[in-house]
Amino acid sequence: MGNRLKLALRVALTLVAVAAAVLVGREMWNHYLNDPWTRDARVRAEVVQIAPDVSGLVSDILVQDNGTVSRGDVLFRIDRERFAIALDQAEAVMQGRQATLDQARRDLARYEQIRDVVSRQSAEQARTAVAQAAATLNQAVADRALAQLNMVRSDVRASVNGTVTNLALRPGDYVPAGKAVLALVDTDSLRIEGYFEETKLSRIRIGDPVAIQLMGQPETLRGRVQSIAAAIEDRERSAGTGLLANINPTFTWVRLAQRIPVRIELDEIPQGVRLVAGLTATVEILPRGAAAPGTAGP
Repeated sequence: MGNRLKLALRVALTLVAVAAAVLVGREMWNHYLNDPWTRDARVRAEVVQIAPDVSGLVSDILVQDNGTVSRGDVLFRIDRERFAIALDQAEAVMQGRQATLDQARRDLARYEQIRDVVSRQSAEQARTAVAQAAATLNQAVADRALAQLNMVRSDVRASVNGTVTNLALRPGDYVPAGKAVLALVDTDSLRIEGYFEETKLSRIRIGDPVAIQLMGQPETLRGRVQSIAAAIEDRERSAGTGLLANINPTFTWVRLAQRIPVRIELDEIPQGVRLVAGLTATVEILPRGAAAPGTAGP
């Protein structure tokens, strides 16, 4: 009787252990293959390439590398002397053409007063002279406005709120118009982009709360799913257009699930947390109505 009891106990313990192993295995399977979390996430931000609208020598640099700026702040100045001369020339030309127009109008007024004496052709020529003088004055006004604009554009300003990065510009450098010479990280565009396997997309909805863990930082950030990418590159059909997200596969010799970018908007950035574009993060999509972010997957 004792042996049978021991045997039954052993069988029961074995069954319990097998059942526990099955449950644990199932939970691990769901967690790693189905639950919407990923270690493949990055801090992202738009980088504005600052290019001057006019060419010239850099005279002053008013920012420092990794310094923060606000929209409208002057980043650097291009030597104004040439633009000041051009503005003076345009002003002089405009004044001369204004004088020509004034004289043409006086001549036309005199012809109008003695219309019975002068020929009709002379009067028409006087009217034509007034019209031509007015046209040349308008051109001079436009040239002066352009010279004034070039003068203003010699101050290169920040187009967004951001942080200057990798500053290599120096006074005396020649900068051509339209060529980017400075990078400005748009801090208003800071976000998290998680690359989720396509098998997990069915559990992700826009507006879902998200827990974010930056590598090497203890704080857990909060966010919301803002959008899901509508397309990624098809590597089987093209070499890439450069306009769609192109995600590198982990292995190329096996068929793996594609990774789809999911854009995550941050709720707030805690004090002491410095977001640097390119940082690695782990993100976990939480159930709707979650009061606080849970611990992201390993």
